[in-house]
Amino acid sequence: MDRREIAALLAYIGRLDPRTIRTDQGEARDQLAQWHELLGDVPMATPHGWDARVAARQHIRISPYQILPADVARPWESYRRDRLARHSDPTPSADPDDQAAWTAELVGTRRAVAAGTAQPAQARAITSGRDRIDPRLEARLRQIGSCIPPAARAALAPYRPARAAREAAVAQGLPDALSVTCEWCLAQPGEPCLRRRIGPDDGVRTTAPRATPHPGRVDLAAAQQAQPSEQVQQPALA
Repeated sequence: MDRREIAALLAYIGRLDPRTIRTDQGEARDQLAQWHELLGDVPMATPHGWDARVAARQHIRISPYQILPADVARPWESYRRDRLARHSDPTPSADPDDQAAWTAELVGTRRAVAAGTAQPAQARAITSGRDRIDPRLEARLRQIGSCIPPAARAALAPYRPARAAREAAVAQGLPDALSVTCEWCLAQPGEPCLRRRIGPDDGVRTTAPRATPHPGRVDLAAAQQAQPSEQVQQPALA
């Protein structure tokens, strides 16, 4: 705020709390100089939610003590910290090989966000909750059904056969064998079954992932899938 804006702020505060009014010309000049020295880097208002008059009115409304410059500076610092905490640095448009330009653009963006002249880039908000998801992103996910496009999923299938077999089984309505623990190789839910290689001394030499689950694991998953439906169909005993 410049001296003219400080004078306007003091006049506004004086209307709400007459104790701050200085009738002596010298005292008024000293008060203006003091507030300008302490609040010179605090804007009067920003396009995105900050207003020094609101901060002053809030203090006068809830505090019995006469307002000081710190009672305006503290809310401003909280406003800056909150905006920077919600900001995720976007990729600068400058040439990455030009380190000075790259850094200058990052710093300039952060300063604009902190000063309230630009909105925070909230890249994290995409994963922060269903209530705040971008409707365009939600529509796109419904359209493709997955974050991996079908063409890319098909191209990856030869390199992850266990995952491809699992997806094919689920698509055909078969039980998801990887949803249970394998009683044979002790593979945990979500992990593929392991193939054991036995040495001449009957000891396990190595293990390797299997492209398909063990038959016992498939049977166990089918039994667990059928169990809830049997419980629903079973008549209640009188």
